[in-house]
Amino acid sequence: MKISFENPDKVNGLMTITVEEADYAENVKKKLKEYARKANVPGFRPGHVPMQMIKRQFEPSVKLDEINKVLGEALYKYIRENNIQMLGEPLPSEKQVEQNIEGDGPFEFAFDIAVAPEFSIELTNKDKVPYYEISVDDKLIDQQIEMFAARNGRYESAEEYDPEKRDILKGDLRELDAEGNTKEGGITVDSATIMPQYIKEDAQKFLFDGAKPGDIITFNPKKAYPDNDAEIAAMLKLKKDEVADLTADFSYQVTEISRFVKAEVNQALFDGVFGDGNVKSEEEFRARIAEDLKGQLVADSEYKFLQDVRKYAEEKVGELTFPEALLKRVMINNNKDKGEEYVEKNFEGSIRELKWHLIKEQLVAAAGIKIDDNDVKNVAVEAARAQFAQYGMNNVPDEYLQNYAEEMLKKRENVDGLVDRAIDHKLTAALKNIVKLDVKNVTLDEFNKMMSE
Repeated sequence: MKISFENPDKVNGLMTITVEEADYAENVKKKLKEYARKANVPGFRPGHVPMQMIKRQFEPSVKLDEINKVLGEALYKYIRENNIQMLGEPLPSEKQVEQNIEGDGPFEFAFDIAVAPEFSIELTNKDKVPYYEISVDDKLIDQQIEMFAARNGRYESAEEYDPEKRDILKGDLRELDAEGNTKEGGITVDSATIMPQYIKEDAQKFLFDGAKPGDIITFNPKKAYPDNDAEIAAMLKLKKDEVADLTADFSYQVTEISRFVKAEVNQALFDGVFGDGNVKSEEEFRARIAEDLKGQLVADSEYKFLQDVRKYAEEKVGELTFPEALLKRVMINNNKDKGEEYVEKNFEGSIRELKWHLIKEQLVAAAGIKIDDNDVKNVAVEAARAQFAQYGMNNVPDEYLQNYAEEMLKKRENVDGLVDRAIDHKLTAALKNIVKLDVKNVTLDEFNKMMSE
């Protein structure tokens, strides 16, 4: 076997592999003997089928399989041993000459290989990168308390509908005829729930203002929810296509009004948020909220820091030359179901991500970062903790978080993302000790404005 690799412009590689009979003949012979032992051919006992018959039937495909096998092994071995930083997968070259596999060879195969551009990036304490510390002020704590009070609130009976109070009405719906009487055989729904605040048309919405239990309101669902047959169908407990032509008015007799009331800031709320007896006063409640917010905001600060490191490093590296034509072929090959238009639309973004990926690889290697199973598991646990915290569940037992994380790790689509996050966490920690931090104190509003720009 002969292998040559041409890479005159440093990024577009051409690998030529010449496969000779000696490279595959022995394996083909062994495979055919194995077929002969197992072949079940009418008129012959198992293991006694003539080899010539086996060759005629199986040799071309066996030969092709073995050639492909030695090709793949040789190609990746050469790339590995010669430290070629290949991007994507090798593609059959446009310079490939058709080979007659049925002949004796030798056979010559050519592959186009996209090679990463050569560059180096080093960050030291001479490199200054901004680091934003988000302050936890009273306003932020008040907002968090408001959120906890809302999440732990309840519905109570009310005597009159107030559009400012998120009230929910329950009542009986009856379809009316042209004269405004209950239609015989018409649509009826008992204990139908309506939240007037979500009615789209103001004239229909205002009909419910000041309603009390026992009041009868006449309204038109089609006018109340224009262009939203799904909402009407859900209210009338029908299928969407069954309300497409519905234009009738309905009467709605209010039977109950429920009003949402936020939880009071007292011991019951403290226990509901942080567990029984862990917080015993509003002062402790605010302190605990501040502590938790600091942890959450550090994660936001570090995410922003890594973004700023990326921007700084990309500017420091400057423009890189990529084998664009070849990479487009690779992308098209990997996205056959989406087509060339998808590739053209997303190509520039892919190149930007590829540039950062190559930079990050060097930064990770320079920092000596290694990731093991425990690192990935810890990231999964923190992801689970953050997910529960979004729903106001701040007191989830560690055992439950561990089990939830293990379930996350059973899904392959989750693992790659968690590995990347584990790398980012370690890289962020390392870079904070390498570069010079330009620390800036900001409020959460200022930080969010910056992130949205």
